Parts: sequence; C-alpha cells; structure tokens
Amino acid sequence: MKSKLFLLAIVGLFFFSFQAEAQVKLPKMDLSSQVLDILDNTKGLGLNSDQESKLKTNNKSFVDELMKITGGSGSDDDKKASILGLKDKRTKFLMDLLGNDLVKKYTGQILKGINPLKSKLGLAALAF
Repeated sequence: MKSKLFLLAIVGLFFFSFQAEAQVKLPKMDLSSQVLDILDNTKGLGLNSDQESKLKTNNKSFVDELMKITGGSGSDDDKKASILGLKDKRTKFLMDLLGNDLVKKYTGQILKGINPLKSKLGLAALAF
C-alpha cells in the first residue's frame, strides 16, 4: 500500500512539474527582429516622416542582407568582407540621409542596444 502511494505521489509530482514548465515558456524573438527593433528606434533624433520612412526601409533590407550573409555558405573571410562592404554602404546611406551629427547620435544609440547581442551576432557584429 505504501509503495503504491509513493509511486502515485511521484507520478503526481512529474505531472505538476511538466505543467509548471509549460506555463513558464515565453515567446522568443528571433535575432533579426531584435536587431531591427534596435535599428528602428529613432527616439530623440527629431527625424521628419520622410527620413524615418527611408531609414526603416533601409533598416529592413540591411538586416535581411546581413542575416543572408551570416547564414551563407561562404568562408569566414568572405563573410567578413561582405559584412564590411555592407557596413560601408549603410554608413554612406546614413550620412546622406541624416548628416554627420545625427549619424553619430544614431549610431551611439544603436551600439548601446546591440552590445548585449554581440555574442549572439557573431560575425554580424562587425556591421555595427
């Protein structure tokens, strides 16, 4: 009788532990969404709607291209070269769109947001 009660108690504990674990799971954002959210944050920059629209469009294509490069089958050296080329292209776009002062402010904001993700980004961190 005691062994049946003990076995029933163990089964009950397993059942409740699985229920608790199922309730704790939180949705995870993928890395590209996290990076895009950081890039789309333009608080305090005072951008007009045209600038903000162009920036968000460029951010989306930049992140898509960055993830495509890092997920590709090329060598690390090829990926680094592609990422640095993409970074140069983006820097030129930002300078043309925002000007030197706003680019400095914007990139400062980006770096603060990206720093916690650098280990997850791997080679893609070179783009920032």
